[in-house]
Amino acid sequence: FGCGIDSVTSDQAVEILQKYNKKLTLLKIDEGFNLGAARIRLRSLKASMSDSIREHKQPVKFIQSNVRFTKDMKENHTILAPQMSPVHFNLLKEAMGSEGYRLHVLPAKDDSMVETGLRYVNNDSCYPSIIIVGQIIQALNSGEYDKNKVSVIITQSGGGCRQSNYYALIKKALSEAGYPYVPLISLSMLKKDTQPGFVLTVPLLHRAAMALVYGDVFMRMLLHTRPYEKTPGSAQKLYEYMKSAAYETIRSGDMISFHDDIWNIVDSFDRLPVYSVQKTKVGIVGEIFAKYHPISNNNLVEFLEKEGAEVTIPDLTDFFLYCLYNQNIKYENGMTDRLHKITAQAGIKILDTYRSSMFRALKESKRFSCPVSIQTKAKIAERFVSLGHQTGEGWLITGEMVEMIRSGVNNIVCAQPFACLPNHISGKSVFNAVKKEYPQANTVAVDYDPGASEVNQISRILLMLGNDKKNAEL
Repeated sequence: FGCGIDSVTSDQAVEILQKYNKKLTLLKIDEGFNLGAARIRLRSLKASMSDSIREHKQPVKFIQSNVRFTKDMKENHTILAPQMSPVHFNLLKEAMGSEGYRLHVLPAKDDSMVETGLRYVNNDSCYPSIIIVGQIIQALNSGEYDKNKVSVIITQSGGGCRQSNYYALIKKALSEAGYPYVPLISLSMLKKDTQPGFVLTVPLLHRAAMALVYGDVFMRMLLHTRPYEKTPGSAQKLYEYMKSAAYETIRSGDMISFHDDIWNIVDSFDRLPVYSVQKTKVGIVGEIFAKYHPISNNNLVEFLEKEGAEVTIPDLTDFFLYCLYNQNIKYENGMTDRLHKITAQAGIKILDTYRSSMFRALKESKRFSCPVSIQTKAKIAERFVSLGHQTGEGWLITGEMVEMIRSGVNNIVCAQPFACLPNHISGKSVFNAVKKEYPQANTVAVDYDPGASEVNQISRILLMLGNDKKNAEL
């Protein structure tokens, strides 16, 4: 029960067996002793086998999506990208557009995308995969795009996390939904599925790095200004104004303008009129999609701000730095070669160069705090978990959690898809150890999936906020 890999392998087994007119019955095993449900499923299997013999059903034919994104498609294809972090992805769209790609980031509309996703994805699969597939299929069904001139792009981390299977899940969904001819682009440094028309060039990576840092700065400014603004909506209005300058700089790729923009953004938000009050600080850590996507966490940021809290979310760039830093650990343990280590170290230095203006501007600001380096995050995480925990967000969850507590954000929500093993190991399971080291820590793990009770989620978060008030009174 709760084995995420089974949600993928069972679907593959169904495909293989149905090609030969065979059936699959999946039995979920856990510590329970009630075998009644298992007996019923086995009896149902036996009955359905008898029916199949009498009816002589024809084998099911699967049409697998395997169309490549060619150079010609770059000129006239709209590339659909599932939404994850609204602030960052709109900026990344500009980076892609500067290189000639017609990227369209799908909006995070409502829960209907979850219902759509469940039609094509095993309901035991990772909750983000259900939302992502739902976004894509909804967009293709909407009629807004020329189905013969549209492609889809998805990122791949390549690790042991269920997220590594999103590519295969989307291909399967495209075929079942009647779109096997839609090209699917894998955005990955692993080069497992190269596409002739999509290449990660140096100019594209340069602009993407700029977009990530812009996104981190904007997210920090909004989260730490919006709860205190004297004029409601003023922070959002300033963000919309400053965003246009960021778009222009990304398109030009000019580093001088980029560094100037970062300083101007921080300074402008620093001077925005705010109330001199201190609100409850709440941090959000966890699985990357559940952490940033508003639908996946039931609009957690909006809910917390309505409850009078100031929310902190780690920078998205930290995840990429975490992936690069992991190469050092792998090299030390004989799991990769020296070239990968050197390349990763160079990547960290390059990203830190892009972040340098943000660090300096935040340090000199009056109201905003500065993040720590990925090396520091690893060092503080290593006190609680092994840095060998690299599946999914791995040790980064622990590092972000402890960093927040050390910076005064004692209340932390660990947002995780149901049955997300990395979150359970590096998030929920370290709560007691972190609490022992930092008694002021007030943490709660919240599971998100299609069947989760929103009332229960809200109750757990409100209980955490209530505990914070009690601790403040002591």
